[in-house]
Amino acid sequence: MDLGNLGIFKLMSRKMDWLTQRQQVLSQNIANADTPEYKSRDLKSFSFRDALSDNRRLTPVSTNASHLAGTRGPGGMAKEEKVRDPYETAPDGNNVILEDQMMRMSQNSMDYQTITNLYKKQVAMIKSAIRTGG
Repeated sequence: MDLGNLGIFKLMSRKMDWLTQRQQVLSQNIANADTPEYKSRDLKSFSFRDALSDNRRLTPVSTNASHLAGTRGPGGMAKEEKVRDPYETAPDGNNVILEDQMMRMSQNSMDYQTITNLYKKQVAMIKSAIRTGG
């Protein structure tokens, strides 16, 4: 049985891959904290909603003229808000703030650990179902 073919495991693997890539980007930011004109980078945030929509392009179809139209538009209910960056750029043009990058790395590490624990729990649940035959 290949767990990689199950939907939940695909999603968790994609999230873990994203977290690994983000860790690399954050590490590069920290490594270049003293490089003139270096601009900090980050990946576009990962959301399970977006990951699911990549695999499932389903749209509701009206089968009867008296059915109500959907209330969600093409963008869904989620709206991105512009986040104000409270930090300033250094005189040399570098905008890397070490404290901010370290907080992001810490959060990234906790997220990775959470997904790893969820993965382990799902595998344990499958093993339990196989053992009990049900």
